[in-house]
Parts: sequence; C-alpha cells; structure tokens
Amino acid sequence: MYKAGFVGFGEINTPRDVVDRKTNEAKQLLIENGFQLVTTDSVTDEEKGIEVERAIRDLKKDEFDFLIVCFTGWIPSYTVIKVISEFKEKPMILWGLAGKSSDKNGRLATTAAQAGTTAIRKPMEDMGYKFKYIYDFPDSQPKINEIITFAKAATTVAKLKRSKIGMMGYRDMKLYGTMFDGISLKSKTGVEVEFFEMLEIVQKMENISENEVHKIIKKILKEWDFQKEPNSESLKLGVRVYLALKEKIEDCKYDAISLIDVDGMKKLLKFPPSLIFMLIANEMKKYTVPENDTLGAVTQLIIGYATGQISAYMEFYEFMPDRVLMGVPDYVPDEIIDGSLKVLPTSFGQLSEGILNVSKVKTGKVTLARLGYCGSNYTMHIVTGTAVEPRSWKEVGWEPPAPQLPGLEVILDTPVDDFAQKVMSQHYIVTYGDNTDVLRDICKLMDIYVI
Repeated sequence: MYKAGFVGFGEINTPRDVVDRKTNEAKQLLIENGFQLVTTDSVTDEEKGIEVERAIRDLKKDEFDFLIVCFTGWIPSYTVIKVISEFKEKPMILWGLAGKSSDKNGRLATTAAQAGTTAIRKPMEDMGYKFKYIYDFPDSQPKINEIITFAKAATTVAKLKRSKIGMMGYRDMKLYGTMFDGISLKSKTGVEVEFFEMLEIVQKMENISENEVHKIIKKILKEWDFQKEPNSESLKLGVRVYLALKEKIEDCKYDAISLIDVDGMKKLLKFPPSLIFMLIANEMKKYTVPENDTLGAVTQLIIGYATGQISAYMEFYEFMPDRVLMGVPDYVPDEIIDGSLKVLPTSFGQLSEGILNVSKVKTGKVTLARLGYCGSNYTMHIVTGTAVEPRSWKEVGWEPPAPQLPGLEVILDTPVDDFAQKVMSQHYIVTYGDNTDVLRDICKLMDIYVI
C-alpha cells in the first residue's frame, strides 16, 4: 500500500467536466494499483484562489508519504506552486496525462498537459523540489509502472526516517569500512543507530527460561536439515543468546541488527553467531549483517523496503574474468535458499563449534548494492548480473572435510575490472531481479550519488 497525496490541475477555460473526468480516471487507476490517496477535487486557476485554498486544507487533513501532482491539461504554473509549496518537504510526482484520438477522423484531442508540465518542470527543479517527471503518450496506457517504482522509492525514504538499527559492539576486527558517521547518516537517511553492550545480552541470558530454549531447539531440529548430530550445549547456548537478543530487539523496536562477531561472540563467548543470525532472520524477519557493518545494515533497509525482499548480505571470495564468486562463512536467510535449510555443526581454525549454514542459494537475475560515504557525501554502488550455481570450492581453514559454503557466481553486466575499481566493501547486499530503477529514484530523493 502506497499512501500518497493527490491533486489534479486543469485550466479554467478547459471544460470542467473534462478536467474532473481525467482527474477521476487518474485517481481510479492509482487506487486499482494499491494506492491509498489523500485527495481533493480538481483545481483550476480561477482568480480568487478558492480552489487552491480548499485543496491545501483537504491535503493537510491526513499524512502521506509523497504527493502526486497531476496535470490534466494546461494550467499556469503559479496556481500549481501555490498548492504544492505547502508540501515542499514531500517527494513528488509531476504527472502529465495525455490526449486521445477521439473523433471519427482519428484526430488527436489534447488538453495540452505537457505544455503545463514543461512550463513547471525546470522551475520545480530550480526551487529544490524532489520529484520525478512522468508523462504519458497519447492513445497509450498510462505509465503506471514508473509511478509505482517511484512510489516504492518515496515510501522507502519515509520508512527510513522511522527506522532503527541495533548494534551490539562497534568496529569488529578493527575494520575501517564498517565504521560510520552518526550525524551525517542521520541527516542523509533518517536512520537511527543504537549501540548496546554484549554484557547486556549476557545478563538477559540469565533470565531466559529453559522451557523457551527447549521449544526453539525442538523446532529447529524438526525444520532444519542437520548434516550431522549437533552438540547439545552449543545449541542451548546459541538459542539462549538468540532469545536474549529477541527481547532486546522487540523492546527497542529494531528493524535491523548487527553483532560484534570475531572480537565479541567468537572471542569472548566462544560461540560463532551463525545460528543466532539464522534465527533472527528467519523467525523474526529482521535484516541482519555481521561484524558491526552499519552501512551494510542501512543498505539492507533501503533495498529491503524498496523490494520487499530480506536483502541478504554476501562477501567476495574471488574475482574472475567475467564474474565474481560471492559467499558467506556463516548463514543465509531462508528466503534466498533453494531447497531445504541445511546446517552443519563444524568449526573454523581455533574457534569452537558453530552451526554453519551450508544451503544452496537461489540463482537468477540479481542486483548488488552498497552504500558508502566520505564526509557528508554519500554514494551507492549498484550493479546487476546473473547469479549461477558456483563451481565446487572451499574456504581453507574449516574443519575437514571443508564444507561448500553458500555462494553464487555472479556474471556481471559490467566489466569485472570496472566493478572492482569501484568496490566499496567486502560486504554487498544481494536482491533478486533488476532493482536499479527504484534504487536510482531513492538515491535521487536522498541526494546520494550513484556509481
């Protein structure tokens, strides 16, 4: 559901029934495509400005995420600006409707909507409005897909302003690329990042009931495909940590979460957190990324809100002449698994046993994206490609026999070296389909430079 303001404009000299009919047809099309509208009657450039005042009052009666400024025909720009200036903080769609061939001679009947839209497009841009210009073609279907794409973008921007990320610990492994600037991030995206200590979770673990632990263990033993018998104590510890984190996530209303992995969970609690991440992602449907990767989590929120997908993280293992090998040394969420959720109790190097996800990953068209920044300037790197099943491979260091980690070979639609010279992190967010258009719209609304 997209919640939008809507106002239709037409000139005073155009027959009022034509203006109203075109306005109502546009409204109906939007409603049929899942839009909830805060709206008003058509507005013309009548001299007293009564319709302008009425439209402003009507549109202010309820909240909406973006405003659709619909031109049914020509109208002087000043009338439109009087209305929309009251909502300048909102993203907007400047939508010009088209004429139709209507008489027996097939003549095109036009109300000159694109005269109106072209007269105002540049002034709106110069005045700093954040909008997308969409114009229909005569005798063709309206560009509803472009409108829906922008609606997803505008709705995403609105949701980000209400979003929170929970961050247990900070700067795992002393990495530079996972750090962030809280003030510029809040200013640019609206996302709030809250830190909490691992000690808080350890304290919460003391109050977790054994009954709740056993319920979760029973569930995963039934639903997950264990490749060998797990250590019961490892399962109990992982589930206890999960339940403590679940309480924290629910209390603080976090939309995404990251944990201090190597320097926290593994070093201090002696437990790799893959089991915990799987439970958070699969049971709570929250966005998850390891290693205190704040900008990775923000990227997940952006793409997840825009696409409705879980937006899984993956990292790079190898670059090849026409593709990249991506994989994860811990977990993937249920949503991107092809087949059963396969898990393997095993260990890496000197670490204690963890529950490693070894599931097969879905293939197909994918979009890879990553948010980055330098100072207050933010960028998003976006590429598309085709994900195929990877060749047989292993990461050196796993307990023999080394498992085949969840992974994909992504044949990029751009040259590998072009991608490599712009790469922004070891972690990129993977979604299925070509999501470039909606991400570009989001970046335009938030003044994020696309590379």
